[in-house]
Amino acid sequence: MLVDEAVIKIEAGNGGNGKVSFRREKFVPKGGPDGGDGGNGGSIYFRGIEDITGLNKFRFKKEFKAQDGEPGQSRKKTGANGRDLVLALPAGTVIKDLGTDETWEIVQAGEEILVAEGGKGGRGNWHFRSATNQTPKEFEYGTYGRKRELLLELRLVADLGFIGFPSVGKSSLLNEFTQASAKVAPYHFTTLEPNLGVMDGVILADLPGLIEGASGGKGLGIKFLKHIKRTKALVHCVSADSKNPLKDYKDVRKELGDYDKELLLKPELILITKSDLASKEDLKNIKEKLKETKKEVLPVSIYDYDQMQTVRERLKKLA
Repeated sequence: MLVDEAVIKIEAGNGGNGKVSFRREKFVPKGGPDGGDGGNGGSIYFRGIEDITGLNKFRFKKEFKAQDGEPGQSRKKTGANGRDLVLALPAGTVIKDLGTDETWEIVQAGEEILVAEGGKGGRGNWHFRSATNQTPKEFEYGTYGRKRELLLELRLVADLGFIGFPSVGKSSLLNEFTQASAKVAPYHFTTLEPNLGVMDGVILADLPGLIEGASGGKGLGIKFLKHIKRTKALVHCVSADSKNPLKDYKDVRKELGDYDKELLLKPELILITKSDLASKEDLKNIKEKLKETKKEVLPVSIYDYDQMQTVRERLKKLA
C-alpha cells in the first residue's frame, strides 16, 4: 500500500536552562559566578529521498520530537546541544502547517529544509555579574522548540501519467511496458493508489480511474487529480469498447479543467486501448470521431506486439 498523505506532529527540542553556580575552590572562598549557558534544542529537518514509499513510515507513528538541549554547568560550561532530527520524505512531497498555512516542498532527492527550529539555551548567572552585583542568582530558562502539526502530501513526480475512466486498461499497459505488478481485474477502481513503473528510463504512473464529479471529490476525486499536476505529459486512455469514446474523452478533460486549468495545457497522447476488441472498421470510426480533439491518436492492445512497440517509442518521445 502506497501512503501518499499523512498528518503528523513534530516538536523541536527545548533549549536547556542556564546554570546558577559560584566558583568554589580551596583557596578562593568567595569566587564569582560561573554558571554556564544551556545548550540549544535540536531542530527538525526534512530531507528528500527517491523512495516513493517514504511516507509509509508515518502510517502508524505520528509524533516526532528532537532532543532537548542540556542545562548549563558550573565553570561556565555550556550544556550540550540537542541532536537535530532529520525525517526523510519522498521527492514530490508538499508539507503544510495546519495551524499557520505555511507550506514547503521537497522537490528532489538530497534537498534538505528546516521546518522546526530548536529552542535557544538560557544564559547562566555569570552573564549577570556586575560591579554592584557580584553574586547574581539570575539565569535564563531555555526557550521552547517549535511545535507544528503538518500535513504531508505526496504529489507524484512522473514523466507520463496514464489517465482515463476506470477499467480502460491503464494498469495492464503499465504492467506490459514496465516491471510493475499493478492489480488488474474486470471491475472499477481496481487501482486505489498510484502505481509506478520505469520503461527505458521513463517513469510511468498509472493513476486511479476518474469519474464524473471527481473534481468535486466523487470517487477517488482529489486523490487522483492531485497527482496529475506533477506529470510532464498525459496519456489519455479511451477504451475501444466504449459506447461514446469522444464523450468519455471530453468528460475526463472537463474534470481536469474544473480542478486546474493548467492541466489542460499539458502535452497529451490519446490511446484507443483494448483495440483487439474492435474491428478495423470500428477502430477507423473511433479515430475519426477523436479527430475533433486535434490530438495524436494511436490504437493499442497488450496482445498486439507491433502496436505495443509503436506506442512504446511514441511514449519515449513524449516524455
